[in-house]
Amino acid sequence: MKLTLRVWRQRNADADGAMSTYEVDDISPDMSFLEMLDTLNEELILGGEDPVAFDHDCREGICGACSLVINGDAHGPERTTTCQLHMRSFKDGDTIDIEPWRASAFPVVKDLVVDRSAFDRIIQAGGYITAPTGAAPEAHATPVPKPDADFAFEHAECIGCGACVAACPNGAAMLFTSAKINHLNVLPQGAPERETRVLDMVAQMDEEGFGGCTLTGECATACPKGIPLVSITGMNKEWLRATRKSGKR
Repeated sequence: MKLTLRVWRQRNADADGAMSTYEVDDISPDMSFLEMLDTLNEELILGGEDPVAFDHDCREGICGACSLVINGDAHGPERTTTCQLHMRSFKDGDTIDIEPWRASAFPVVKDLVVDRSAFDRIIQAGGYITAPTGAAPEAHATPVPKPDADFAFEHAECIGCGACVAACPNGAAMLFTSAKINHLNVLPQGAPERETRVLDMVAQMDEEGFGGCTLTGECATACPKGIPLVSITGMNKEWLRATRKSGKR
């Protein structure tokens, strides 16, 4: 395959960025998208140019590091992570636009790399439990109804990639925050912080400068792990419950 790549290049957070055009040839349809970028970078390095900076780690669809907007879609045309996107999703001769996440709360560090530490601060605000667990307990030591266990597991699948923010027209982080809140609040181990968790994490989300949610649903469509839009509804109910109980509303 021969492809034309239009890649966002930005030297640092303070510099102005622009799209640069590159041609790559002999790309196998079986390559992952990141392997294709590796090929591009090898050619750039051999030519004495600065390679394109992009985030990656596990390359197994687990870590959520591979944050790219490809032809306007978070992670590309398939509902998966960028590292699990293969070049057979494109055609020979295609032009592919590659950009970083676009959100004020995710400032560009260099080229395609953005600072997503805002997510870390949201989790630090309340995404934990204080119940002492010690060693791994027996599976049935704390009975959990299966619907609750399934609900918690579904939301625990969130890998914090940020695709929901990148896809949202408002740059909202509601789907990410709701996933982190819901998967703990439904379990008995998360009960002691149930109210403070949702209040603190939502407050931190707002402080980080993410946009407001208008329930367009783009976040759930882009999520590679299939976190449902109803997760946001669940978080909103938790927030209302907590504010009424705390007397802050």
